[in-house]
Amino acid sequence: MNAGILGIGRCLPEKILTNFELEQRMETSDEWIRTMTGIEERRIAGDEQDTSHMASEAAQKAIEDAGIDPAEVGLILVATVTGDQPFPSMATVIQQGIGAVNAAAMDISAACAGFMYGVVTAKQFIDSDVYKYVLVVGVEKLSKITDWEDRNTAVLFGDGAGAAVIGKVSEGRGILSFELGADGSGAKHLYQDEYLRMNGREVFKFAVRQMGESAVNVIEKAGLTKEDVDFLIPHQANIRIMEASRQRLELPIEKMSKTIHKYGNTSAASIPISLVEDVEEGRIKDDDVIVMVGFGGGLTWGGIAMRWGK
Repeated sequence: MNAGILGIGRCLPEKILTNFELEQRMETSDEWIRTMTGIEERRIAGDEQDTSHMASEAAQKAIEDAGIDPAEVGLILVATVTGDQPFPSMATVIQQGIGAVNAAAMDISAACAGFMYGVVTAKQFIDSDVYKYVLVVGVEKLSKITDWEDRNTAVLFGDGAGAAVIGKVSEGRGILSFELGADGSGAKHLYQDEYLRMNGREVFKFAVRQMGESAVNVIEKAGLTKEDVDFLIPHQANIRIMEASRQRLELPIEKMSKTIHKYGNTSAASIPISLVEDVEEGRIKDDDVIVMVGFGGGLTWGGIAMRWGK
């Protein structure tokens, strides 16, 4: 029995920030943002809704969806670069908040690829029978490290959380293959001083290449072909990067997840937020082969091929 996803959940702030509102703040336009990024609006968390609040809500929904008790969770992994504070970890805050009293807890810092790192890490603990259930959360409140005077980055990011319970699933389903990677020489292109800073051109070139390569690699590792892939969930960073990955897999447009227009780039939360929406709206069905691929600061990347279902 493979490790797979038993339950999913997400949390999105209520406040919507549109491109038209950003036009009033800085020298940009709705047309430019949509054309260059695919983003029309994004969610912004208020002062009363910090990272841990969004993460706990998504985690509770995932646990309910999995049909387990919080006390059964053996490990909590939280992928984030925008915790409430440097320490304690968001994982420990969530552990207390959801009543997962028996869980070990730690955070993962891999930026936008963090959820992929978390799921792959969880798989190792499940496969080795150390834990029965591992909770993985991807969460970001990027609005608090966004420079709202920098039009190159301010238009891109949003807030939110997504979570998944990882455990053993029925034969033939679950995680079929994965790939993780990093290139520290590119750290200078995407980082935080006081605010998030990005060399957009360099990150774009890296992402277009690496997302496509990772998607192809995990398919081959799983012994599959492009024709076997039913659905692609790319990190929702930029529609042009996402399209490059889709074209690399030769998939029709309806087989690619697209939530970037509504939520922007939510970093580590991007893939699980999209996964929840795609499952709820019937785009992903039991026994579908799905590929998830992401990249982030570090520079980091990760890919997973999975046959969906419990």
